[in-house]
Amino acid sequence: MTSIESARALYARTRKERFALGAFNVDNQETLIAIARAAATKKSPVLVEASHGEVEMIGLKNLRAMVDHYKSEYGIEMYINLDHSPSVDTARAGIDAGFEFIHIDLSQAKKDATDEEIIAATREVVAYARGTGALVESEPHYFGGSSNVHSETIDYAEIRKTFTTPDGARAFVAATGIDTFAVAIGNLHGVYPVPKHLDLALLEKIRAAVPCYLSLHGGSGTPDDEFKGAIASGVSKININSEIRVAYRRTLERELAAHPAEYAILKLMGPVVDAVRAVVEHKMEVFGSAGKAVRS
Repeated sequence: MTSIESARALYARTRKERFALGAFNVDNQETLIAIARAAATKKSPVLVEASHGEVEMIGLKNLRAMVDHYKSEYGIEMYINLDHSPSVDTARAGIDAGFEFIHIDLSQAKKDATDEEIIAATREVVAYARGTGALVESEPHYFGGSSNVHSETIDYAEIRKTFTTPDGARAFVAATGIDTFAVAIGNLHGVYPVPKHLDLALLEKIRAAVPCYLSLHGGSGTPDDEFKGAIASGVSKININSEIRVAYRRTLERELAAHPAEYAILKLMGPVVDAVRAVVEHKMEVFGSAGKAVRS
């Protein structure tokens, strides 16, 4: 079984067994090591993902090689997602590099992209992905927030205007043929001073409206019980980025302050890796993916 065939089999199991695949962004090798160690400890399948900026820093082929190496070293079930790919060309590059999951998000580069432009770009990626079988994810509009720490509270009256509607999801999935639809139900990129709250009743209606898989972006800062509710309602993939970055930076800052004379930064990275690993392990437990790994 190829890695893409395994990824498709895993995705099918998320629906059947009601758990979610955690998708964790990597900024560097230390983050990847933390994710791999968490997957090994929890015997959990895991999705490593890289946004456009992360890809530009690490490189598509380098990321593919690094993931394959740690997958083999730790004996884990691990896949790669190209997260928020801003163009058809960058999505094609991810497919050519052998990524199992591809997220095409034209609105990242062009926030005023029309429905027609987004549908056309998504359809083009779906067609190209048939060459490898990669799973394609998309959504019909710009998804708010940013993968950072925000000081403002969440204006739900404003973001509710961009919530997914069941009819809108049905039409978009039918027009594009995507494997995964990214829902907007109160989730938002970044960490905020207040918890995020998901409209689980709306999610139930979306789940009934579309046959494809559902993903939840902007998971950081969402209460565990709301994650569990979303998974029970059929979400198969949950993205976590900002919580990892916060754990990484705050731990590194603490280690730097505690060792002001140390310039061999590598010697300070052990606690940083452990902090990121703890975040990932907790999410794997909450998402129900612990113990679900399958190795061919």
